[in-house]
Amino acid sequence: MNITQLADFLLYSMLFNYAILIIWFLAFVFAKGWMKSLHGQWFKLSDGSFDAIHYGSMAAYKIGILLLNLAPYIALKLL
Repeated sequence: MNITQLADFLLYSMLFNYAILIIWFLAFVFAKGWMKSLHGQWFKLSDGSFDAIHYGSMAAYKIGILLLNLAPYIALKLL
């Protein structure tokens, strides 16, 4: 695998991960009641804790995308 192929892989991986993040966000905004009832079967969560968990998890996922996909992609493109 050469540098160009690796850069392309990181780009497609980043796009795929952002698509997952956008779907997660849209589900959280438009299907929050369904998600809460689904998770409420297993866990007793207040509305505030449910929101905080999802918001924090989305932030961590986004940081992971930036650190594991975008930063190496930029580094490879600068070579």
